[in-house]
Amino acid sequence: MTTPIRVLVCDDQALIRTGFATIIDAQPDLEVVGECGDGRAAVDLVGRLSPDIVVMDVRMPVLDGIGATRLLAGAGVPDPVKVLVVTTFNLDEYVYQALRAGASGFLLKDAPPAQLLHGIRTVAAGAALLAPEVTRQLVGRYASRIRPAQATPGETALTPRELEVLRLIADGRSNSEIAATLVISQETVKTYVSRILTKLDLRDRVQAVVYAYRRGLVT
Repeated sequence: MTTPIRVLVCDDQALIRTGFATIIDAQPDLEVVGECGDGRAAVDLVGRLSPDIVVMDVRMPVLDGIGATRLLAGAGVPDPVKVLVVTTFNLDEYVYQALRAGASGFLLKDAPPAQLLHGIRTVAAGAALLAPEVTRQLVGRYASRIRPAQATPGETALTPRELEVLRLIADGRSNSEIAATLVISQETVKTYVSRILTKLDLRDRVQAVVYAYRRGLVT
């Protein structure tokens, strides 16, 4: 049998926390290994329980989800844990900040149970939980705040073709759309995406989008 995905649930609302845990534990491939009500407790429990993924609320006492995510999955963390952020607010600025802090995706708290389970499995597998159109909305909404005044795209280690692919990723294009735009195969696109992530030391497409906006590669 495959080892279940180990999940830590962090939310300051006990009812939501219990509901998430009940839904998750009912799945044969998922296992809730811990629950907590604030970000500081989440950081402590990750150290003790070594979960595969943390389902993280944004607004919490003691340490909010953004700060906790930064400590668990941010730049420079030697052994980052995957974080799936949940929020009450659609495309909330806090969610964007959490993605910058190292989260691999987000869901709304009113999402159906099947979407929560899909999100956990997707992020645990190493993929980003952001549909292309959501990426475009989320990052585009805050682009004016995060784009540097003076961009220096020439300093990147990417080839011209890789920069082209990165810009299309940041525009919210899927692999098939990128392939059609550049007249290349989807397998070739996957290769380019993998190279981009490796060269820039990024974990997933979400971080690639944030990188592109912060470096002024998207206009």
